[in-house]
Amino acid sequence: MLIDLVQLRTFVAVAAEQHLTRAAERLHISQSAASVHVRAIEEALGMQLFVRTNRNLELTRAGQLLLARARNLLNEATLFTSFAHELNGKIEGHLVVGSTSEPVSTHIGPVIKALLEAHPLVGVDLRACPSSVAREGLRTGELDIAVMLGHPTISGFAYHELTSIPFRVAGPVAWKERIERADWAELARLPWITPLDSGIASYATMLQQMFGERGLELNTVARFDNASLGRALLEAGVGLMLMRQSHVERGVEEGRLAASPIAATDFPLHLVHDASRRDDPLIDAFLRAAAQVWPRLLATQARIPE
Repeated sequence: MLIDLVQLRTFVAVAAEQHLTRAAERLHISQSAASVHVRAIEEALGMQLFVRTNRNLELTRAGQLLLARARNLLNEATLFTSFAHELNGKIEGHLVVGSTSEPVSTHIGPVIKALLEAHPLVGVDLRACPSSVAREGLRTGELDIAVMLGHPTISGFAYHELTSIPFRVAGPVAWKERIERADWAELARLPWITPLDSGIASYATMLQQMFGERGLELNTVARFDNASLGRALLEAGVGLMLMRQSHVERGVEEGRLAASPIAATDFPLHLVHDASRRDDPLIDAFLRAAAQVWPRLLATQARIPE
């Protein structure tokens, strides 16, 4: 029995999620179909790839060894298709793009418009996802390229820096005097709305750099996995939050928010893809379209962490 690419993609997704249902949801297939795909691979290879522990599925040793090969095969299949279309004298294909849920700061709309104007035979699916989800999507091949907040840290990914996004600590306007007079320790003692590490790791990293490295622990009273939900809690008077400066400035102007004059930071914004696809015509077409919106992109060399 031959193993097809659909089955391989399911295997990689189940390995990432350690759960059949979650993997099936990511791939937009039924749980029974995901189970059939995994079982078909195991039968074709004559080996067990997963073992059930509590509620999770964990890779066997054989599964661990095959996972990297499966990812490489999926990437090679994508490259094969892209180059075949290029040989035919045109760039044709489909890109799945992940982006943060802040389309204004990423300019993702103008980027995709430029791509489609230059290459009308390319189709695009745009998915909103935090950086932690985007990383997994790039690993499993569910995403082709993604806009992500954060420093280059993942080995095997190519990072193209677009810009730096400024962030500030803000809170309810009713706390204006306390927030504006507070030093770092006083800020940490105020009630905080903080991100779930698994949801938006970039926010958690920035807070660690700002407060953790000063030996301070935040007084967290509520947590969120979506920045919009966090902002709703802030405006309801629940606590302080790290926010994009653009949101803070608008909230201050409208009399809804108060901002700390000392607690601010910047975080880089990157376009990220699997490094093995650096010569993929589809990826190159997307980068060139992005360079029309972010002119510095092609002038800077992509970083690939060791």
